[in-house]
Amino acid sequence: MDTIFEDSHIPLHKWLMAIHLLCSSKKGMNAHQLHRTLGVTYKSAWFMAHRIRYAMAELNLNPPKLSGTVEVDETYIGGKTRGFQGDHKTKATVVSLVERGGKARSIHRKGTVTGKNLKRTVRENVTADSHIMTDDFGGYHGLKKEFRRHDRIRHKWRIYPRKEGDILISTNTTEGYFSILKRGVNDVYHHVGKQHLHRYLSEFDFRYNFRYMNDGERSLLAIRKISGRRLTYRDSLRT
Repeated sequence: MDTIFEDSHIPLHKWLMAIHLLCSSKKGMNAHQLHRTLGVTYKSAWFMAHRIRYAMAELNLNPPKLSGTVEVDETYIGGKTRGFQGDHKTKATVVSLVERGGKARSIHRKGTVTGKNLKRTVRENVTADSHIMTDDFGGYHGLKKEFRRHDRIRHKWRIYPRKEGDILISTNTTEGYFSILKRGVNDVYHHVGKQHLHRYLSEFDFRYNFRYMNDGERSLLAIRKISGRRLTYRDSLRT
């Protein structure tokens, strides 16, 4: 049976320890830390981590759509920083959709972010009866025609969370998710190649989505997902 352990000469107890470390570290654990902790080579630790992220990933081609109140926002990862906002041309764009009190789904959007591909991302991942919340980026214009409700936060006008009756209009949930993601990328991983970014997003989504579990339960869930998840070293370098 194909698993992430296939053709590995690393003892099983070290694999299980690596899974636990990645599942229990809020901001992740880089290959250098795994290499020192497990007593394996850096190359082996790097490959182990990518195999575990592959097991964490949602590989269903038609995953259940998010629903309820869903916040959508985009951020930029990596690249060279120039000036206050940085140079977005050298950064990777990540779009995250986060259910209030529920799950997150993060997507590496390659190429230029446009209203067309942003709205397609929302349409493909959120049910039509959902309440969408975004910032005032023009690419989100028109969503109210396709979803039950769409509210926007006018950051450009320095308007932040606001109440409308019992409803809090904000993108604070996605911004909280991004703060964890960016601290992990910048403080723990230091550099994430664009070709591998989707695997790191799977890791951060997995920990966020099962945040209500304790570390042991989350690790057991990851172990249950290893069946049918074979990843060769050559494939891990390419995708």
